[in-house]
Amino acid sequence: MAALRQYLVVWRIPGAPALFVFGIIGRLGIGMTPLALLLLVEDVTGRYSLAGVAGGIYAVAGAVLSPLAGRIADRIGPTPVLLVTGVAHPLALLALVLAHSRGLAVIYAATAVAGATFPPLTAALRGAWHDVTAPSTGRYALRNLALAAETALFELVFVLGPLLVSGFLLFGDPTSALLGAGGVTLVGTLAVALGKVMRGWQPHPPSAHAKGFGPLGVAGFLPLLVCVFGLGTAFGATGVTVPAFATAEGVADPDGLAGVLLAVWAVGSAVGGFWFGTRRLADNMTRQFAVLLALLSGTFAVFALMPSPLWLGIALVFGGVVIAPGLTVENTMVGRIAPASMLNEAYTWIVTVSVAASAVGGAVAGWLVDRAGVPWAFIFAGVAVAVGALVAAPARGPIARAEKTAAVRLEGALEPEAV
Repeated sequence: MAALRQYLVVWRIPGAPALFVFGIIGRLGIGMTPLALLLLVEDVTGRYSLAGVAGGIYAVAGAVLSPLAGRIADRIGPTPVLLVTGVAHPLALLALVLAHSRGLAVIYAATAVAGATFPPLTAALRGAWHDVTAPSTGRYALRNLALAAETALFELVFVLGPLLVSGFLLFGDPTSALLGAGGVTLVGTLAVALGKVMRGWQPHPPSAHAKGFGPLGVAGFLPLLVCVFGLGTAFGATGVTVPAFATAEGVADPDGLAGVLLAVWAVGSAVGGFWFGTRRLADNMTRQFAVLLALLSGTFAVFALMPSPLWLGIALVFGGVVIAPGLTVENTMVGRIAPASMLNEAYTWIVTVSVAASAVGGAVAGWLVDRAGVPWAFIFAGVAVAVGALVAAPARGPIARAEKTAAVRLEGALEPEAV
């Protein structure tokens, strides 16, 4: 009950309910569109390899253009960017549905447009949570709670998205699921864009606008992206390795089993995230991040030893508990290291690197499954996260130095609040 009361305080922040509720609705497409697209292209071509290419095009197109959208949002505000992309993306999915019978080249072109126009909603939301918990608002003490809730609730996208696709398939086909994904993206994105928090965005002086490499040139940010890459690689690898594990078990419905196993992993993460949000962040945030990454790395070694789906499911639940806390600290550090005038772009780089790393992780894991077996694919995922832990761990490393600088800057910003 005490934890619930803490989250109720966050819920009562002006504009917070819309960020939570419509933020999830607007991102359900993240869990729906890749699966619906895979099924649509496989229906048309009869080949999963070609369907996989379509999924890759969709992901890469979004990842490449996302930082540009983030930079524009930092300059003119997130609302215009979300309004344009919130309408353009559903229209692109509609075009894909209408043109999917006209050949593979048309499908790939429409897929690229759909991926490129997906709203940068995650970056905008995390930037918004930083704004409403800025030191000047007197709510800075609620930032960890808010980011933990945002991170934990985001896990629902990966649970509910595939379930919604299954629901559409009961009454229609993959095209209906794509249209449904476009619908929830439209409703959720426009509601967030027109909400109180986004409309209250304050412009930054032109002298503070990102130039050149933007946040990539900020001390400590590139090493932090290495950690993000390790996490993304592990998540992508797991998305391939768990289905391979289910197939190797010879069950009647390996796809269904894989979906359940990945869902319980996400549930474990959500539970861990909600619990972590009620804890006070460590004074040495860099060390806390490194420890969480090390613990997560160790869970993959445990997964590799599991003898049956039941045991793997249990291990995934407990192993998932570490994910959201690690991501919460990561998101907090991004907001502390990156200047406020580059926050949207910084968070879009986090998404871009995660997507790229996930593709790499999935490809390598698939190769390992075929040549060395499922356990080695899990080990590979663990090693990827361990590399991130090693990058974050040094007490005098670039991330630690950047975090110390950010802590001094934050202390100065909090002094008027204390007075």
